[in-house]
Amino acid sequence: MRLGVLDVGSNTVHLLVVDAHPGARPLPAHSHKAELRLAQLLDPDGAIGADGVDRLISVVREALQAAEDKGVEDLLPFATSAVREAGNADEVLARVRAETGVELTVLTGADEARLTFLAARRWFGWSVGKLLVLDIGGGSLEIAYGIDEEPDAAVSLPLGAGRLTAGRLPGDPPDPDDVRALRRHVRTEIARTVGEFSRFGAPDHVVATSKTFKQLARLTGAARSAEGLYVQRELKRSSLESWVPRLAAMTTAERAELPGVSEGRANQLVAGALVAEAAMDLFGVETLEICPWALREGVILRRLDHMGHD
Repeated sequence: MRLGVLDVGSNTVHLLVVDAHPGARPLPAHSHKAELRLAQLLDPDGAIGADGVDRLISVVREALQAAEDKGVEDLLPFATSAVREAGNADEVLARVRAETGVELTVLTGADEARLTFLAARRWFGWSVGKLLVLDIGGGSLEIAYGIDEEPDAAVSLPLGAGRLTAGRLPGDPPDPDDVRALRRHVRTEIARTVGEFSRFGAPDHVVATSKTFKQLARLTGAARSAEGLYVQRELKRSSLESWVPRLAAMTTAERAELPGVSEGRANQLVAGALVAEAAMDLFGVETLEICPWALREGVILRRLDHMGHD
């Protein structure tokens, strides 16, 4: 059957259409994306402004039309941290439902971490042993660890690249004092959670998902996305460490010229790089591997598992 996942994220609204049945890997058939940057459209009270809600509704309508055009039989719509933490989340969800008929499921941070972990586990298989998964979104950072399909530990921290950029790095290029303060803040937040994971012992394999990690890997020499899903892509902490000060000294326009960096994400890359570097450092990770599957695939896999049992 043809399944669609509608992911209302903090940066983008993304419709992923896959051909799927239980026991088979989901094959991507179509992808439709709109940059919305909800994490940056919050008013001073932390609510999504009227303009943001209008834009969200029109983007959801477009995605619905695309899903219909592609013959999607079952649509799984969900929202992550930007909607979850908006001061007016209930109102936003009610308007989306009233004007588009779409009932968005709001995932908790722990759900996001668990579903992303499931996707990474299925991608790499059992042979990689104990898995540590890192995922930097627009609104939050998810960390999950375990040996099974359900992680032993899973946390979500408010350290998304969009959120941190909007709240803590106003300048272009950012002020060095702001960068230092953000670096301190990020490390303090991540360090608090390290103990939760270290009691399970060292992971056998560390992987990262998300656009931020993909862009950082590409900057430090990983293969381009055009070379396909199955090329192994790695990010080394030593290479990342040498890039962080360079990225911080550039303007958004200069970062957008770098290989693999999209214009829409260039302003968030400094915050994303600081979070990635801090996570790798505090968890003692020298090298991690980029996983092509993430939250959307996790949602699809979970749905297929339930179908298999129905």
